[in-house]
Amino acid sequence: MTIRPLWLALPLMLTGCSTMANAHMSWSSLNPINWFSSSLEVTDEGVGKITANTPLTETAVNDGLDGNYHLRSGMSMNEGKMRSFYQGMDDKTVKITVAGEPKGKVDRIEVSDPNVASQWGVKIGTPFNTLYTKAFDACQKAQGDDAQNIECKAPGSQHVSYIFTGVWDGPDQLMPSDDALKSWKVSKIVWHAKAN
Repeated sequence: MTIRPLWLALPLMLTGCSTMANAHMSWSSLNPINWFSSSLEVTDEGVGKITANTPLTETAVNDGLDGNYHLRSGMSMNEGKMRSFYQGMDDKTVKITVAGEPKGKVDRIEVSDPNVASQWGVKIGTPFNTLYTKAFDACQKAQGDDAQNIECKAPGSQHVSYIFTGVWDGPDQLMPSDDALKSWKVSKIVWHAKAN
């Protein structure tokens, strides 16, 4: 008699599992070990499993990020060119942006998730002075939405850079002094398909 309810529930459970698989659910997210840590890492090759060969599609981006984020898509203009992007969201906060040419390959990834580090151990919040003694030859004014910040090449990398944010009372068009930059912190880790 107790087996009958199990036989009735089994088809419902199997149907639920199959529909969940189609909803971009990552089974790895059910593992308690993954609840408190991120398996994603920024390397010279890319972020997670996303590389310069990854097509800019929702499925490929979701798979490359191990299903860690809810994705939303969008389009923008950059230097007169159309750009497509997927933003990885955690609640209502953008944690990662994966971008490229429409129907093309991924060519830029911006990480602002404090749980994702570079292969060199750099995370969001890492101070400038722990990585650099001076900005000369490593840093420049950042572009676009980050124009008030600076972007520095990651030491030993051809594809990774760090966006630093901090307080600077000088003219917008000038780089802050090395002394002022000491207290600036990493606000984004950026991977570029093209070498720096």
